[in-house]
Amino acid sequence: MVVQASTVTCSDRTKEGRNMRRLVGLVLLMATFGVVASSELTAEFEVAPRLVVDGDWPMWGNTLTRNMVSDATGLPAEWDTDTGLNVKWVAALGSASYGNPVVADGKIFIGTNNELMRAPDVAGDKGIVMAFRESDGKFLWQMVHDKLESGQVNDWPFQGICSSPTVDGDRLYYVSNRGEVVALDTEGFLDGENDGLFTDEVRAGEVDGDVVWSFDMIGQLDVFPHNMTSSSPAVYEDLVIVNTSNGRDEEGHLPSPHAPDLIALDKHTGELVWRASPLGEQILHGQWSSPAVAEIDGVMQVVIGQGDGWVRGFEVTTGSMLWEFDTNPIDAEYPRTRNNIISTPVIWENKVFVANGQDPENGEGRGRLHAIDATQRGNVTESGLVWRVEEIRRSLSTAAIHGGLLYLADFSGFFRCFDVSTGEEVWMYDTFAAVWGSPLVADSKVYLGDEDGDVIVLRVGREMEELAEMNLGSSIYGAPVVANGVLYINTRSQLYALVQQ
Repeated sequence: MVVQASTVTCSDRTKEGRNMRRLVGLVLLMATFGVVASSELTAEFEVAPRLVVDGDWPMWGNTLTRNMVSDATGLPAEWDTDTGLNVKWVAALGSASYGNPVVADGKIFIGTNNELMRAPDVAGDKGIVMAFRESDGKFLWQMVHDKLESGQVNDWPFQGICSSPTVDGDRLYYVSNRGEVVALDTEGFLDGENDGLFTDEVRAGEVDGDVVWSFDMIGQLDVFPHNMTSSSPAVYEDLVIVNTSNGRDEEGHLPSPHAPDLIALDKHTGELVWRASPLGEQILHGQWSSPAVAEIDGVMQVVIGQGDGWVRGFEVTTGSMLWEFDTNPIDAEYPRTRNNIISTPVIWENKVFVANGQDPENGEGRGRLHAIDATQRGNVTESGLVWRVEEIRRSLSTAAIHGGLLYLADFSGFFRCFDVSTGEEVWMYDTFAAVWGSPLVADSKVYLGDEDGDVIVLRVGREMEELAEMNLGSSIYGAPVVANGVLYINTRSQLYALVQQ
């Protein structure tokens, strides 16, 4: 079934208001960097004790189905970073933080760059994973990755770690800016122990990360990442599954057509377990989607959107492809009308929900949102279509499904609510800013950040109701998350812990 969504475009909106908001956001961004450079790195505020109503948030999307929903209650709809209203603490990051934080076992982990220079002896452009104490935002340790020497395409300058980590037990898994899949001890070297198979860390001080193992996808698999490797790992049983980000160079050539696009490693040793068949010349540009994992009709599947615009399901223990679905019209041509998939698929009730889009550098354009029957096999582009929404804009966002409704933002800043069974549009909210991140549904609210640094808070349900809109002074490229009764939102340069006082 094909559903037509609202066909509003950016040109239909008033530009004056949007430009003014961007100017205000830029001024606040500059002010933010000035404050960070001259003040304490972590700010704490007095908050009242409160009941913990949910658990940790250990990975992108909270669970392997990647549905951005929490059962938390008592979360704030508003806050004030000047007065400290509903602000528990604020921690300073680098200047580019694209993933979202993960929270597990009393600690928070997030990727960023080295513009803040937490360690005086670590200078220059680096990829950084920071660890903070959950209770008060105290900085604990960081893992430092040097930049690649091969140039800008593989490891874009000043972009740091884009991968949202995954915590499994006392291990932290992520993909580094160097195209490595890395396993760290969640304690770092604070515990005075050098854990794991790898014991030759260059930096092994108290505030440094402790490497357990590392798998070099560039060196061992000849992967050529376009700009960055940014997959958030899916850890299932003994496997760590990641998108390799293999892609084209700046001239449009594909340097590594035989490199895999999806791999699984042994989570204990880092050894390669399986590699999916490469897309080769089908890759349009780059690949930045993250895998989702769930049991679908009795079969454990890993599902991922890929660089040719198809979404595919694989048998999770072997990497054998089970089905594939083309998210583009048959006559589409890249880059004008054919999109790849950057957003992460969501698995819900044996179906896969995913939107397509392009690198933000390619601008706005027409996109599609699909609901796919993932119980079928082979090419299910026609037979597996449950519903499709056309005429929406390109999207980078992962959906959130709750109460029979699906919430999704597109890159142009249109935030929509759909009926999850039919794909019918229920309402649309215009943020008047580009949206890179994804919505969070929690406590009968929907939270969404945008490139202007605004956080929009809406009431969940079929009647659109805006509860609040606050500006955090810097672009928001990730997704809000909630853990143990606290709402966490990171901008490019700061991490906020928010509670209802």
